[in-house]
Amino acid sequence: VKSLQNDDGSFTGDLSTGEVDTRFSYCALSCLSILNALESININKAVEFVDKCKNFDGGYGTVPGAESHAAMIFCCIGALAITNCLHLVERDKLGWWLAERQLKSGGLNGRPEKLADVCYSWWVLSSLAIIGKLHWISKDKMIEFILNAQDTETGGIADRQEDIPDVFHTLFGIA
Repeated sequence: VKSLQNDDGSFTGDLSTGEVDTRFSYCALSCLSILNALESININKAVEFVDKCKNFDGGYGTVPGAESHAAMIFCCIGALAITNCLHLVERDKLGWWLAERQLKSGGLNGRPEKLADVCYSWWVLSSLAIIGKLHWISKDKMIEFILNAQDTETGGIADRQEDIPDVFHTLFGIA
């Protein structure tokens, strides 16, 4: 994991492609935290990279300048939580952006103008929990959206009502 950190503090997903993404930053920091080995990397540089991925709307993207996306927000604020740097998060601005992800259906989307999807219930809720803003969305409407996406015959959960259930959305619907 240590060998995947770049000079700018970012992490690549592997040694062959060189792809950089905040998901890799979160995964690397999570691994190192679990192994009690955060000191083996340049934490300050890792935090600086994540902070550079913050956008005008309070959200975070995959790399600096990329649009805000709920899953990347979780990865970025998760990384900042692991490194005790949540003070860098604009909690009210980010909380507002995340709360706006809830649509009339009760479901949540990952970015503006997209359809609601059960998986974003986890990404958005986890992020709101980290910044202490869970009360900014309607829990009951979200639960109703998730339950409406459940297949009554198989028990699995789809991305939204009337679609085919899969293990990915079932995991995030339960979580």
